[in-house]
Amino acid sequence: MVVTTSMLIEQYGNYRNPKSKIRRLVDNGELFPLTRGIYETNKDAKGHYLAGVIYGPSYLSFDYALSVYDLIPEAVYEYTSATFEKKKRKLYENLFGRFSYRDVPADVFPFGILIREENGYAYRIATAEKALCDKLYIMPPVTNQRDIEEMLFEDLRIDEYEFAKLDRNFILKTGEKYHCNNLKYLMKYMRRRTF
Repeated sequence: MVVTTSMLIEQYGNYRNPKSKIRRLVDNGELFPLTRGIYETNKDAKGHYLAGVIYGPSYLSFDYALSVYDLIPEAVYEYTSATFEKKKRKLYENLFGRFSYRDVPADVFPFGILIREENGYAYRIATAEKALCDKLYIMPPVTNQRDIEEMLFEDLRIDEYEFAKLDRNFILKTGEKYHCNNLKYLMKYMRRRTF
């Protein structure tokens, strides 16, 4: 369970020095720091449960989500998340893993996000379509449709079978809100290609 310093101070309010009690709990392996002022009580909690708590508002996306949906063949060992209007990339490392955060345009941030619940934790993750759009947004720009096809299937090694199952309408509707070449060419590619 995720707890904050203020929750713990209230819980241990009858101690002479609640902050010392918190330090002892950390030292004894009963509390596990996520980031300043936020702790996890279960050392076996999975990192994807915690990504949105460490820095937010955010949702899991980019390579992590693409791997979850089997769109890319690589296993991803970093919890990659999307934020908005933060202006800079963030990286956190703790007992639960490595967590990175990058901006996407504020206009697209709220779309294509699922809320999942597992083992008493709730977390947010992009749909497969949204994760692909987010990933293309942060990649170097292409200048034509041939380049976008190469980026998809050679650079990212997107699985063509899984790609064919994507919701084309979501990408065509949301893609233009990114205002970037990669999404512009992805939309052209999807309009042209028959699945």
